[in-house]
Amino acid sequence: MSDITFFASWACLVAGGVFCVTGALGLVRMPDFYTRMHAASVIETLGAGLILLGLLLQAGLTLIAVKLLMIGLLIFFTSPTATHALAKAAYARGVVHLAQEEGSSSSQ
Repeated sequence: MSDITFFASWACLVAGGVFCVTGALGLVRMPDFYTRMHAASVIETLGAGLILLGLLLQAGLTLIAVKLLMIGLLIFFTSPTATHALAKAAYARGVVHLAQEEGSSSSQ
């Protein structure tokens, strides 16, 4: 593995780890369901995507790289669908957004 590939893969791995930690903190610190769901989608798309890209660079042209690419495509297509389905189900159940809660309390 060349030095450029080595440093690029570790940069992707570190950046993916930073996005995962930031998203995990967002899951804990965000005030309502919808903003927490946004933080979770950041973890799934950016964090996992960058980690998979870093692992893909380290694997080279092997069968492992093909498997990592398939996992990445699976996450790429299922993550937005699952996030949309969760948001739609929460809206149908009547989960209120933080802006709606603040708007209703200020009008009273």
